Amino acid sequence: MRLTLTAVFQQVPEGYIGYVEELPGANTHADTVEEARAGLQEAVELVLDANRALSEERLGSRDVIREPLRITA
Repeated sequence: MRLTLTAVFQQVPEGYIGYVEELPGANTHADTVEEARAGLQEAVELVLDANRALSEERLGSRDVIREPLRITA
């Protein structure tokens, strides 16, 4: 299963900025659009990892159900 997100890149005087429309906090800046693409991939992974860690911290030792969520859009 693959989830497709939308990456947006914009050229600015300093190079390129990029962000993911569907994932607030996933953004990057770089000298080239290729570097911005790579940076955005890493940003998405970091945001997801940070969100998981925050969730675990908030839940503490509570009994919860965790399961994969498959999205078809």
